[in-house]
Amino acid sequence: MSHPLAQYLEAVPDFPKPGILFQDISPLLKTHFVETIDALSALFSESEWESIDDCVGIESRGFIFASALAFKHNKGFIKVRKPGKLPNIHSSMEYGLEYGSDKLEMQKGNGNRVLVLDDLIATGGSMGAAAALCEKVGYDVVGMACLVDLKALNSFQYNEMTVRSVIQFDD
Repeated sequence: MSHPLAQYLEAVPDFPKPGILFQDISPLLKTHFVETIDALSALFSESEWESIDDCVGIESRGFIFASALAFKHNKGFIKVRKPGKLPNIHSSMEYGLEYGSDKLEMQKGNGNRVLVLDDLIATGGSMGAAAALCEKVGYDVVGMACLVDLKALNSFQYNEMTVRSVIQFDD
């Protein structure tokens, strides 16, 4: 654990499937929400924030962070959703994750520079799919961030960018 906020996570064994150690962010958000958003914000410099137009949230927990950071930095908020949740879909992308596969969908982009956000990166499947989907629909991905990085499960990069994270688990 690399950050004081990590102590407020709750490790839940065998969720959602046997063999998975789920890091529940609920206790952290309940007691330290402002500090969590500030820590995510601090992953990027002021000049980097100035170059970002919109914050993209990956359904569903990514919405929490992307919307709060969009508000904090006066940016737009864009949703990456699971199938059947968003009208006027422009494109979709299937991806693998540590316990199965899924699909993401987005509406048409406008060339804006975006920061892609999620709660946790394990294998990088959903983050990679969301970043690729952002570019496919017409956005320019300039950064990626998450609250928790399970570094032992990934060495994820997208277009030579790494995902910035507040809390890292190396084992």
